[in-house]
Amino acid sequence: MSKKLVIHIFHDDPSSLNTGSHVADRIRQVIEHGAVSLEVYIFGPAEAAMADESSAMSTAMVGLAKAGVRVVTCRSTAESLGKADAFKALGFELEYARDAFVRYAMEGATVISF
Repeated sequence: MSKKLVIHIFHDDPSSLNTGSHVADRIRQVIEHGAVSLEVYIFGPAEAAMADESSAMSTAMVGLAKAGVRVVTCRSTAESLGKADAFKALGFELEYARDAFVRYAMEGATVISF
């Protein structure tokens, strides 16, 4: 069983959005496949910042998803923003925050928040 690392991006200030996205991409570049799995979970204000599909945050997350990183957004937030279908079309998965965080605990994941 591989170890799991989760980059959790919540805040919508430029430092959190940029650093969280950058760190996730840098980790993607160096992880040994099979030794560590990487997931990005976007929730709350950061998810609203991705509603503009031309934003740097959205572009970075699409790139990670295309590179095989599991990118997950909060289903409830996506639905309240009217973006559930758009996020799925970009390659993101939707999962309620309560379920994702319980899953991370059960998996023994390391979660780093921005």
